[in-house]
Amino acid sequence: MLLALAAVVLFIEEWGWRPLTALAARLGRWPPLARLEALIRQVRPGVALVLFIVPAAALFPIKLVALWLIHVGQTTLGVTVIVLAKLLGTAFVGRLFLLTEAQLMTFPWFVRAWTWWRATKARVGEAVRRSAPWRAARALRLRWRRFRRRGDA
Repeated sequence: MLLALAAVVLFIEEWGWRPLTALAARLGRWPPLARLEALIRQVRPGVALVLFIVPAAALFPIKLVALWLIHVGQTTLGVTVIVLAKLLGTAFVGRLFLLTEAQLMTFPWFVRAWTWWRATKARVGEAVRRSAPWRAARALRLRWRRFRRRGDA
């Protein structure tokens, strides 16, 4: 179950980052949000740090509730809450990161944390990709593609 959850998180993080942050960027074209984004791009590094960390930290209690739901037997609801929080968090916090990246990278500790996160995510991703369920899902996907190609011919 934990490996499956890691796979979902990795999927959203890796393959969801671009489309979800692109969606957030499209929403950011709405004039009131565009003005807000312009202000966010110009804030001092300390303000950028708060703007980035507070929403990211606000998702943590939601994820704890989801884990509690799983613990008390509400697995489907708990996993759904985690996935939705991850989707919304990736879109919103991802967009904030893109808007504040230059300011955030002025903090040496943030650069170290970001480097650690990228390396850890790569290690976890590799472990997930080596797992039997991931390999089985990939093989199934390849068989499905071959089947569909035969149907198109």
